[in-house]
Amino acid sequence: MAELQKLGVRSVPVLSRGDKYTFGQSTKQIVDFLGLVEKSGPELSTMTLAARADKFMAAALDLIPLMPADRLDNHVPGRPRSYRALAFHLFRVVDAFLDANRGTVLVQEMFREEPAPDADIASLVSYGEKVRERFQAWWRDGDTVPSRMLQTYYGPQSLHELMERTTWHCGQHVRQYMMLLEKEGVAHHRPLVAADFANLPMPQNVWDG
Repeated sequence: MAELQKLGVRSVPVLSRGDKYTFGQSTKQIVDFLGLVEKSGPELSTMTLAARADKFMAAALDLIPLMPADRLDNHVPGRPRSYRALAFHLFRVVDAFLDANRGTVLVQEMFREEPAPDADIASLVSYGEKVRERFQAWWRDGDTVPSRMLQTYYGPQSLHELMERTTWHCGQHVRQYMMLLEKEGVAHHRPLVAADFANLPMPQNVWDG
């Protein structure tokens, strides 16, 4: 914390060297900061990313209704986040991306928003459906130029870069939700398989640590 305060940084992950630093959300920024001669940046086109993001949201809408309502207050492994909050958050990630596309600066507080304490399955699904519809409308009619720059708390990012981060972030949480259902003894048809995550910079583990 003392090191972060000295740098004047209020969020992590951060990579620092002396009094210089870069945030750890962008692989390209890390590669540039370290002066590595290494290819960085999204491997998938924005068209493919849009299809993946839509598939992840569709999978979530199939999975969320399967969770028994009395388990929504249970916490995911390793952190104080309820199943209810995870179901909300995986769509909020996409919602925040869409807000950034409309000129709002992407800030961490967007990802910390919580659903209503008593949000039920129906309201979570309703929110998810609205976000998915909004995403589809943006992709169909919005400004989707990959090089367009968007403002974020870790610096300007191209639409392409932020879209990749949004896609794998959403996908990672859907991957977690599948495992939570299995943990609770709920069978499902596993709508996502390894191929759906190919060429995305996914975390190796489903859960932190």
